[in-house]
Amino acid sequence: MKSFSPGLVLTTLLIILCGRSSAQTNKVPAPLVLWYDSPATEWMTQALPIGNGHVGVMFFGGVDEERLQFSEGSLWSGGKNANAEYDFGLKKGASQYLPKVRELLAAGKMKEAHELANKELTGAIHEKKENTPSSDFGAQQTAGDLYVKVSHQGTIQNYHRELNIADAVGKVSYDAGSSHFERTFLGNYPSKVMVYRFTSSTPETYSVRFTTPHHKGYEQFEKNQYTFGGSLKDNHQEFETTYRIDTDGKTEFKDGILTVTNAKSVVLVHTIATDYVMQFPSYKGNDYKKANRTTMANVVAKRFEALYAEQQKDYHSLFNRVSLRLGKEQSKNMPTNQRQIAYSQGQADNGLEELYFQYGRYLMISSTRPGTMPMSLQGKWNDSTNPPWSNDYHTNINVQMLYWPAEVTNLADCHLPLMDFTKSIVEPGKLAAKEFFNAKGWIVNTMLNAYGYTSPGWDFPWGFFPGGAAWLSQHLWEHYAFTNDKVFLKNTAYPVMKEASLFWMDYLADDGKGNLVSSPSYSPEQGGISTGATMDHEIAWDILNNTAEAAAVLGIDKDFAEKAAKIRDKILPLQIGKWKQLQEWREDVDDSTNHHRHVSHLFALHPGKQISIAKTPAEAEAAKISLNARGDDGTGWSLAWKVNFWARLQDGNRAHKLLSSVLRPVNSQGTNMADGGGSYSNLLCAHPPFQLDGNMGSTAGVAEMLVQSQTGIIELLPALPDAWPAGEVKGLKARGNVTVDEVWENGKLVSVSITSPQAQKRTLKYGGKTMEVALTANGYKTLLAKDFK
Repeated sequence: MKSFSPGLVLTTLLIILCGRSSAQTNKVPAPLVLWYDSPATEWMTQALPIGNGHVGVMFFGGVDEERLQFSEGSLWSGGKNANAEYDFGLKKGASQYLPKVRELLAAGKMKEAHELANKELTGAIHEKKENTPSSDFGAQQTAGDLYVKVSHQGTIQNYHRELNIADAVGKVSYDAGSSHFERTFLGNYPSKVMVYRFTSSTPETYSVRFTTPHHKGYEQFEKNQYTFGGSLKDNHQEFETTYRIDTDGKTEFKDGILTVTNAKSVVLVHTIATDYVMQFPSYKGNDYKKANRTTMANVVAKRFEALYAEQQKDYHSLFNRVSLRLGKEQSKNMPTNQRQIAYSQGQADNGLEELYFQYGRYLMISSTRPGTMPMSLQGKWNDSTNPPWSNDYHTNINVQMLYWPAEVTNLADCHLPLMDFTKSIVEPGKLAAKEFFNAKGWIVNTMLNAYGYTSPGWDFPWGFFPGGAAWLSQHLWEHYAFTNDKVFLKNTAYPVMKEASLFWMDYLADDGKGNLVSSPSYSPEQGGISTGATMDHEIAWDILNNTAEAAAVLGIDKDFAEKAAKIRDKILPLQIGKWKQLQEWREDVDDSTNHHRHVSHLFALHPGKQISIAKTPAEAEAAKISLNARGDDGTGWSLAWKVNFWARLQDGNRAHKLLSSVLRPVNSQGTNMADGGGSYSNLLCAHPPFQLDGNMGSTAGVAEMLVQSQTGIIELLPALPDAWPAGEVKGLKARGNVTVDEVWENGKLVSVSITSPQAQKRTLKYGGKTMEVALTANGYKTLLAKDFK
């Protein structure tokens, strides 16, 4: 718009004619909104994520052309269809070398033991000369990009790009010349579609095109519906993506481009399906074309307003379960990237911390819902055919951390995809346990793909982690512990847990001194071979303990439970070393100057429950010494784990310091395995590069600071930091299916309200004082701080 003396009057008139007031243009952003005053130019650091559980989309907000990059969780290269020799990583006859490895370890020949294990106990992988990634382990894949170009003239003004996580809606708006443009993006889980609406105050020309790095089989546009069928190049996995267009303009399709002329409104209703089936051993057979036809038929009569209303009802039913207020809010009128920088420079901003906490819950709801694939390293957001670490399911911390917030932040429904996936890998996990260790039960190691690769990785130490199955099984137990769902425990959790226990009952070896040890073992991703990495012992203790407890709850398998408990109690106890640290290995070789990102030997503190400051004070103090020595730097997920560690140690100020580090701005997109963690300007966690686990682990950490229940006692504000002197949280969950609301002022609890659908007696603890509370079914019990005596 040209500028001249009466310009203010003309500008005001044009805004009114466009149906938009200056008050609307300059509205104060809502508290739970990420917003920016310029388009994104980088996928990893700036684009904003939306999703419907199945599909993850990143939108950029480009003024001339919108980029909607999307991925579907089951779109995976690799597997048997990529290479006929692919056999889930199994290596025939590998277990024959286990006794020799143990013999070398017993003789103190650590180097020779490692060399033999690294040669004979590694998983089999087959390299490929063409295509990426380079082996038949494969990788999760981007599906491609939808580009929507719009014609407009004039200078761009009043640009605004936002992601409202309270409503799960992305928006872009700006003026160009005398025209006003708006976009609205959302993911609808009930209808299994993504919805993108483009509007303009004047008729414009839009063009829509789809690009993909994968093979094109067919492409067509009929009856206002675009369909593209394709396949991956290495394993020929088939997929189809389709969208319906609703518009007031005229459409024409030519050479892969849909042109819409004379339009004020364009709505795309979008879905995708693949031929993947979560079933060993074929993982193939879904009628993806039929799935898409069904999806589109179910939304044929649903216009934007109906799809929006359906999405809002569904999303709010989950997101609104928990609210958090941490006192005075700062800087929400500042773009989020600038706000993040100000925070890192020392400006207090409790509202940004609230936003980050709820962002984790938003990302969970958007990327893991019943019937979907579980979240991978990047959730459901991936723009590459060769993403970092294959965008796989790392089971030595990462996939578990992704799901830490599920139960405590009242999103148990979102936990279920991990349960389904865990059940699906028991069968290949049994083969791996037998082939590599001649053991019963099942295992999964560090790297897990969509095609049953449960074997050790193809190099040690990073690739050896048979504890992954027991750690995944902990999630099944925790789902029961939080929900009290005995049907789930009996039919789903217990059979999987029992099989995971069977492995450790076989694998643990007598050390000649009356103890059982894990041999060989490696502490995840660092250190030498050992006759007992502490994390292995903690995980074995955890699964045997939980399985015995589950059997008692169900009143079954008494003999098995007694045997599991007996073996649990013979596991080498936690060792305190020469500088008073909790030893990471059986051997007292910890280096007090080691700042490695993994602090795996503190598993018993979190997410385990073997260590607590109340019941095992010596071990808790040793864990604190180890944690202090490891330092406060790390990758994004490592920082997030440390938030949880310090919360369990009930040091709220230290936990808050680590949370602040998670929020520090990161601009680099490269790989930093030491101390580069933080968050990008879109608040996605930087490993770096991007991994979603830091977001999710931090959200869980905030919850751990406010309520804990792992010892059976519900502890209120156990790690409240000085930075949160006043606040209120509603809807957090404690084990036993108890919902907890807390209010505090001046750093002290004011009141707590608890409720449960079942009548039960619980012990509450605050400030060293406890109280027995009797809950009636669905009744509320409100207590004041003075009631604790």
